[in-house]
Amino acid sequence: MQDHPIRPPNTARAGPRPLALHLVLLAAMTSPASFGVSQIASTISKAASRTWSGNPAGPDPEALASLFNPFQILQRNLQAEPTAGSVPSLDPEMAALLAGSDPADLAQALDEAARRRWGEVLDGIFAYRRHPYRRAFRPQSLVWQEGTTRLLDSGGRGRPVLVVPSMINRASVLDLMPEQSFLGYLSGAGLRPFLLDWDRPGDTEKEFDLTAYIAGRLEEALDRVLDLTGERPVVVGYCMGGTLATGLAHRRQRDLAGLVTLATPWDFHAEISVAHSWLPLVRPGLEQVLQVWGMLPTDIIQALFVGLDPALAVRKFRAFGRLDPASDRAVRFVALEDWLNDGVPLAGPVARQCFDEWYGENRPAKGTWRIAGRAVLPEEIRVPTLAVVPSTDRIVPPTSAIALADRLPICDRITPALGHIGMMASRKAERGAWRPIVDWIGDLG
Repeated sequence: MQDHPIRPPNTARAGPRPLALHLVLLAAMTSPASFGVSQIASTISKAASRTWSGNPAGPDPEALASLFNPFQILQRNLQAEPTAGSVPSLDPEMAALLAGSDPADLAQALDEAARRRWGEVLDGIFAYRRHPYRRAFRPQSLVWQEGTTRLLDSGGRGRPVLVVPSMINRASVLDLMPEQSFLGYLSGAGLRPFLLDWDRPGDTEKEFDLTAYIAGRLEEALDRVLDLTGERPVVVGYCMGGTLATGLAHRRQRDLAGLVTLATPWDFHAEISVAHSWLPLVRPGLEQVLQVWGMLPTDIIQALFVGLDPALAVRKFRAFGRLDPASDRAVRFVALEDWLNDGVPLAGPVARQCFDEWYGENRPAKGTWRIAGRAVLPEEIRVPTLAVVPSTDRIVPPTSAIALADRLPICDRITPALGHIGMMASRKAERGAWRPIVDWIGDLG
């Protein structure tokens, strides 16, 4: 077994990433009295103008600033006429201040509240960055590698399971902590999980599209599992990895014993989300980045996720700063945050396909998404399938994942009361998702 190196204890944390964006949002969201909503929007507009200057195809600064919905909401609320028994505000704390402060003292009260909140969030960020926890990697055997793509044997002697993660985050979420490891659970349940670790694109992979990854690297990894075990594996795909695994199943179903899709997007227009409003605006700027770098950098990917919930960092770091650093809850927070901030770039051609073919044209749901020239049609997949659709998923809407389950001819479905990341990181993940997956695989015979 090969031991992965443990990050030295004195290694500085980079997160939360992108730190500059989080600090700008922090300043905006914690200082409505000091800065004023219109000044906040103006500041972001100016920053956007500097970011996209020289790019005539890029979104104009005012349009980009409009993506930060919390500012617009606050501005509308503060300008609205109060209804009976309520005071418009961004959150209950501000409502209480507006309702209970003397008008003459309101500005000072808001300023003090803003300063307090600013300090609490910064305390949480500093507490995270200096926390002593460092992830210890479980021993895994490297059994195959091509370029930067690796196949790791996680141990066990039972039915082989090929686990396919997303490409935009590290595969380590599947083995987050010794006491919170999906791979460890599979091994302990009598299965033999193999983890496909995409890693960051190298010089070769940055030219890859989804065909190169699925018909190339993913099929090669499947062949290696077949050679090592002499047995057809069950393929388990998480998030984007589930979409890729579905493409693999369509091409190689005779070589698979089963398919498990975890929070797998398929109908990208199933629900109108924030992404549908801001992606057309930022797409020209993203194309410029792809032309310069050949890849979509990690910090830009992280910034896109921040756009889904700009206030999330404020909430979570404020809460983290109040925790006992030695508590189990604090350690779990740090482990998960380390994973979130340790992302990988996305190969340029893959990024374009995700933006344009998936989110833009919704090709998977329309039956026009092609791998090596062949349309991926779930109704042609005769492999027994389990679709795990977390009911509180805010990243992949359940209706998007259900659209895939509905089209698979032999498909069981479970809808655990978990979120997208909670399916791997929550204390409830074992009971709600992992155990049913193992039971289902066992029933395949």
